Amino acid sequence: MRQKLLSEGAKELSYEIREIVKKADQLKKLGVAISWENIGDPIQKHHKLPQWIKDIISDMMKQDDTYSYCPSKGMLETREFLAKQTNAMGGVQITAEDICFFNGLGDAISKAYQFISRTSRVIGPSPAYSTHSSAEAAHAAHEPLTYKLDPNNKWYPDLDDLYNKVKYNPNVVGILIINPDNPTGMVYPLETLKRIVEIAKEFNLFLLADEIYINITYNGARAYSLAEIIEDVPGISMKGISKELPWPGARCGWMEYYNRDKDEDFNRFCQALDNAKMIEVCSTKLPQLTIPKILGDPRFKVYREETNKNIGRRSKIISDILSTVPQLTFNETFGAFYNTIIFRDGSLKPTQKLTVTNTQVGSLVDSWVNNADGTPRKDIALDKRFVYYLLAAKGVCVVPISSFCSELQGFRVTLLEEDEDTLIKTFTAIRDGIVEYLQS
Repeated sequence: MRQKLLSEGAKELSYEIREIVKKADQLKKLGVAISWENIGDPIQKHHKLPQWIKDIISDMMKQDDTYSYCPSKGMLETREFLAKQTNAMGGVQITAEDICFFNGLGDAISKAYQFISRTSRVIGPSPAYSTHSSAEAAHAAHEPLTYKLDPNNKWYPDLDDLYNKVKYNPNVVGILIINPDNPTGMVYPLETLKRIVEIAKEFNLFLLADEIYINITYNGARAYSLAEIIEDVPGISMKGISKELPWPGARCGWMEYYNRDKDEDFNRFCQALDNAKMIEVCSTKLPQLTIPKILGDPRFKVYREETNKNIGRRSKIISDILSTVPQLTFNETFGAFYNTIIFRDGSLKPTQKLTVTNTQVGSLVDSWVNNADGTPRKDIALDKRFVYYLLAAKGVCVVPISSFCSELQGFRVTLLEEDEDTLIKTFTAIRDGIVEYLQS
């Protein structure tokens, strides 16, 4: 090309949650039946929306104005409804003008990091959700900046690590919170959130909270929203309906801006996000129209509570199966619908493997993890090697934790399989695969 075409930050863009699908599809063509534990799509795992929700959506589709553009920031009635919900928490107060809709949180995340100054950084949790860490790293053309979540302390944030990284890196302008957390299933304790607010206040930072799972908690847990604890610190909450309804295919998410009046630079940042959506005209209209009718219906709370209870029950089943393996660090989950399981130090070795009965499949997975002479490839993380063999031998597709911007070795699973017989069969296969792999 006449000039350099690709930015330096492009190499930071990766999404192993879907990359692993390419490997699984190759095995599927060779006859391997795949159990998909890689992505958080409740619909794919047999969840059925109640008929009353489907009726609301179908009724909206019969209205002619559903098919037109909507205001750039989103439907006013919906934004007023959401602002009222936030204000009812008794914390920070907002108006409809403090809300802007995007085409799912993937779109919102991309926009947020796109308009942050190239030299400024947002520090986020590790293990890190790939969409955030990749977008932040791409904007800065540098590896992601993270604070540690501690698997030996319920996956709670290491607040000393966060404080020191903020203190000694003047380029940090914001702190990312994912609550409840993806990929660990951890729910931030109230005291932890308050301390993060204190850190943001001390160093004049803004807070960015991904709260797509804020209403998905179980087994006695309660997630505190950013709006409840932020006080006068500038912040943005990212929310949506892809997990909570769930309607992931709707691509409907929004940002709520908090305390815009407290910092002019932050206010300009929020205005840039609004302007970016104005240039695109608007986000998808139909799902926006349904939000007040569905979330405002008294049946929704009952439905959500029952759905959360079912996820909590499945988390207990998975715990009963996997927590029996002594080489694993296993934490019970209380929010979202994932669990991250870590191999204890020294458990994984580059020569371990699983028995693969299909010769073609065995040869293919060997080619993924070994050099031509049969020696292990050094550029393949040890947990990724395990994940590939689990996929080939047991047909279970999970995601390696080394792909979540972490030095830890392990894998992420979902808690979504609604057929409990299938759930037990899948996680028993994972457990048996782990035992065989570690003994090989």
